[in-house]
Amino acid sequence: MRSFSNLWYWMALAVMWSTVSHWVLGVPYDMVLRARRHGGQAAADLEDMVRININRILYIADISGVWILGFASFVLTLLAILGFAYWVEFAQAVFFLAFPMSIVALMSLRTARRIRAEQASGEMLYRGMARHRFWTQVVGMISIFVTAMWGMAQNYGLGVFG
Repeated sequence: MRSFSNLWYWMALAVMWSTVSHWVLGVPYDMVLRARRHGGQAAADLEDMVRININRILYIADISGVWILGFASFVLTLLAILGFAYWVEFAQAVFFLAFPMSIVALMSLRTARRIRAEQASGEMLYRGMARHRFWTQVVGMISIFVTAMWGMAQNYGLGVFG
């Protein structure tokens, strides 16, 4: 279970962040760029996709949000304890994938609520989607950096904090 020395782990990390950065609130970012450049039908399609996905996200959050939050908190706590108290490297690796994604999920929920409250459309919608993508990429860069530093420490046998 040497996760940090496994090439597949690093490929999964890269693919995960690439995918999350491309799909903003469940909408491919190229649709945002196309709508901003061309307007017309591309803008209408984007607004429809965003409306559908925001309604879906907010419905799930309203109906099951407390349960999802409780379960996610349980899993993250379990991974943190197994990983950093009992030094299970696989749990550390999964924690470094899951914890930043939970931050992105909360950011997505906040962005969805904001877009719905402002009834954003046109340039306001494009800016909101771009801002969300930017902060998702910031979280991704920090996550990849921290994961790489931790993984190198584990691979070099530095036994950080242990």
